[in-house]
Amino acid sequence: MRRLWPVPALLACIVVPWLPGLPIFWVSLLNTIGIATIVATGIVVLTGIGGMTSFGQAAFLGFGAYTSALLTTQWGWSPWLTLPFAVAAAGVSALAIGAITLRLSGHYLALGTIAWAVSLYYLAGNLDALGRNDGISGIPPLQVAGVKLIDTRYSCVVIWVALVGVVVATLNLLDSRWGRAIRALRGGAVAAASFGVNTARARMLAFVYAAMLAGLAGWLYAHLQRAVNPTPFGLVAGIQYLLMAVVGGAAFVPGALLGASLVTLVNDRLQDWLPKLLGASGNFEVIVFGVLLILVLQVAPEGLWPLLRRTGSKALHRHDAAPLPKRAHPAPGSTVLNVAGLRKNFGGLVAVADLSFAVSAGEIVGLIGPNGAGKSTSFNLLTGVAAPSAGTVSFAVRDITGATPQAIAALGVARSFQHVKLVASMSVIENVAIGAHLRGSASPLSGVLRLDRAEEARLFAEAARQLAHVGLSNMADRPATSLALGQQRIVEIARALCLDPTLLLLDEPAAGLRHNEKQELAALLSRLRAEGMAILLVEHDMDFVMALADRLVVMDFGTRIAEGKPEAVRRDPAVIAAYLGTDLEETA
Repeated sequence: MRRLWPVPALLACIVVPWLPGLPIFWVSLLNTIGIATIVATGIVVLTGIGGMTSFGQAAFLGFGAYTSALLTTQWGWSPWLTLPFAVAAAGVSALAIGAITLRLSGHYLALGTIAWAVSLYYLAGNLDALGRNDGISGIPPLQVAGVKLIDTRYSCVVIWVALVGVVVATLNLLDSRWGRAIRALRGGAVAAASFGVNTARARMLAFVYAAMLAGLAGWLYAHLQRAVNPTPFGLVAGIQYLLMAVVGGAAFVPGALLGASLVTLVNDRLQDWLPKLLGASGNFEVIVFGVLLILVLQVAPEGLWPLLRRTGSKALHRHDAAPLPKRAHPAPGSTVLNVAGLRKNFGGLVAVADLSFAVSAGEIVGLIGPNGAGKSTSFNLLTGVAAPSAGTVSFAVRDITGATPQAIAALGVARSFQHVKLVASMSVIENVAIGAHLRGSASPLSGVLRLDRAEEARLFAEAARQLAHVGLSNMADRPATSLALGQQRIVEIARALCLDPTLLLLDEPAAGLRHNEKQELAALLSRLRAEGMAILLVEHDMDFVMALADRLVVMDFGTRIAEGKPEAVRRDPAVIAAYLGTDLEETA
């Protein structure tokens, strides 16, 4: 039923503007709300979901509006013909701006968007081709079958039909392979990159998509107002659009409509009431908006939509689709990972010093040592999260020293993390499906048009199989962070298995598990070893790792101090002194 909502929504878009007794003033407000919602929907994808704060989305609205204004007034183009060019102009400008701006993060990114928003505003106000501050007037209205859509009601139908299409496209995108990549940017980018997600491309995709929606809104605005000037596309307008998304619920697509409606209506009322209350005219509503924003964020930090939405719904995914193709695995006993002279310096601190060891197919190697020994740093060096200062890392016969996490993941190297890295906004099965990102190939456009359903079914079927593999099938639709810490670690293993890895790196997978859960984990890892998988395991539970590992590599202060069978390592004097303690020495 959820997929049928656009039908009644489209009918409402056609009928509501023509309801008897509906004042034209309210129809005009609906037009303003519809255009603002389209822009705010892009901000939801970019800021609320992708985690990139932008104050400059109004500038992209300007790109769309000015493009259509120029093509129609100076070249005589049909307004409908200018639509793809208006959207493309916003998208291409976002590519150029994003190539520089998206190198920044956090508050630096936000400040960067302010800088180019102000620059573009003053540029438009000083270009003769754009009419300077006077802008461009005489823009022709939209026409259908020779009928000019001058009536505000016609414009309302067009704007809200476009809004329905935008919401459908956005929901489709977020429910796709690349949509999960965008959602993983907020809080899970490192993990996503380790499973092959091109996080830079995902950031750019969110940035360009949001800009293209703003370009569409600009095209609608130009032919609604039939005149454009720089004022509606400046920094103040950009802040207001961001306010709409935040108030409504920046991480929720319906929140864009809620926020745009509230801000537009409140702004309209304040412009009438405040001059009467204060006995003076001015932009007092800006001050009131600031106070209201603080109050809303105090009461509802995630915006107002989460307070209104229905909870408890489950995502419906097919778990019976055909299995994904599996990669060829090396013969048992062949060397999968070879580390030679690996070194990592952080300034004057040597975190890893000349580390050398190997892991073979069908073997579990334990990497142990006291806290601060360099084990997790070694994992980061092996998986491309950090670049080594010296040494080499070989996977099978391929040198992967300094390769990107995406390239290493593509070869069949999967990992878990010392500190669990799951995306809080996604369900368990969606987090697990991130691990299969490289096993799909659907483009973002396929996701928007919902042409990726067969592939999505196979990806989620694989995620469901891996959840069953680790015994968490009944947790599939729960929020990932609602699980206990031990269960979250098992989810990370299921996510790693979705990559169909040849080499599995597990960083303290037994931490937080109860005794029975540790036994189940040991049985799972033993099965994977029997299937020919190579496993490198960091673990502090000595009973667990001693009983499971074929060999142990012991580190202390970044250096390998011992290597061998568990029985030999636990009796090594250097290991006892550095890690295991003297009690074992006395009982040896």
